Parts: sequence; C-alpha cells; structure tokens
Amino acid sequence: MHAIKEARKLIQKDPDTPSAKTLARLVLALESEASFPIADIYQLDYNSFALALKILDEWRLDRYASGKVRLFDLSMQAVELRPKT
Repeated sequence: MHAIKEARKLIQKDPDTPSAKTLARLVLALESEASFPIADIYQLDYNSFALALKILDEWRLDRYASGKVRLFDLSMQAVELRPKT
C-alpha cells in the first residue's frame, strides 16, 4: 500500500493543489465504484500521473485480496453448513 500512503501524505500536505484534488477524486471514485474521467489523470504532472497509476494497481490488488478473503469465508460457511455424511 505504498502508493495509497503516498497519496494520503500528498493530499494532507496541500489539499488545494490540482494534483491532490484529482488524486482525492480518483480515490473516492474507486471506493464508491463511480465513474472517473481518465483524461483527468493525463492532465497530472508526471510524478502525480505515476502515483495515480500505482494507486490503480494497488487498488486492484487489494480488491483481489479482499475477494479471496470473502471467497474463503463463504467456503468455510458452506463446509460448516453442509450436513456430515
């Protein structure tokens, strides 16, 4: 979660910069599964653009990991609820 932590620090440091605002909107869109105009990422400076891509990558990995946890939990419930024969 390095990129997410880095974005948090950037947004906390100066939330009024265009980069901070764009990254904050990106994170909110990812969390709420809302639309986000990809062109807004292209308008970022190079370092913020790279950070946005890292956020997307980490968010995707985290979502996959949470999906695995939910699948494991559901599998455990299914095994426990199944009548023993």
